[in-house]
Amino acid sequence: MHRLGVVGWPVAHSRSPAMHNAALAELGLGDWHYQRLPLPPDVFDETVRRLPEMGFVGVNVTIPHKEAALALADTASDAARAIGAANTLTFSASGSIAADNTDAPGLLAALPESPAGRTALVFGAGGSARAVVWALREAGAAEVQVWNRTPERAAAIAAAFGVRHVAEPHSAEILVNCTSVGLGGEPLDALPVGDLLADASTVVDLVYHDGGTALTAAAADHGCVTVDGSEILVQQGALSLAQWTGRAVPLAAMRAAVR
Repeated sequence: MHRLGVVGWPVAHSRSPAMHNAALAELGLGDWHYQRLPLPPDVFDETVRRLPEMGFVGVNVTIPHKEAALALADTASDAARAIGAANTLTFSASGSIAADNTDAPGLLAALPESPAGRTALVFGAGGSARAVVWALREAGAAEVQVWNRTPERAAAIAAAFGVRHVAEPHSAEILVNCTSVGLGGEPLDALPVGDLLADASTVVDLVYHDGGTALTAAAADHGCVTVDGSEILVQQGALSLAQWTGRAVPLAAMRAAVR
């Protein structure tokens, strides 16, 4: 059995197992299986290092482990190193661990149009925010702002990527929520969105929730194009699965399983 999984804390909400197992079935890979791996931070390193001997080929990594995933890897892609976080780990036959980041290209693939020349505001300062800020900057965004409830964390990311840290969010054409707000059905006022939706054209929420989040619902009411976390999950997951299997993956099957 070839084993795959998603590592996080918490991870019970993840739709990655349904998505990946649907793709594996479509590909005829009956001896592959994808599962949830709930790991608290204090056992993350120790447990992940043991996964290869348990038959794991690779894992996706989610909150709060993305920076720790990069730190424990033996090798890493240029993107993962530049971002400073990894969401994909691949285990070799010898047990070595390779890190990559498919969050960045997954975000760009999910956007309805290129961010080149457009302004962007990113909420959050974790591993996902690092990937989003780097992706937007590399894709040629005219300006990228970073806001976080802890200003020091936002300032650190802004300094690392040469973008702008803001204590109070300013209007931008693209808004991206990289916080966990919305995962538990929190109301819109849990983020300092205010009047920003009036000037935004595209709103991206990395959180996915049945029926959408308060942010995507409000954005749609304002006439914004919305991208929810399920599409980004599909896009980044497809890139990870292609690495592990060496096969072209069925995006339609993955979308159907997630949604």
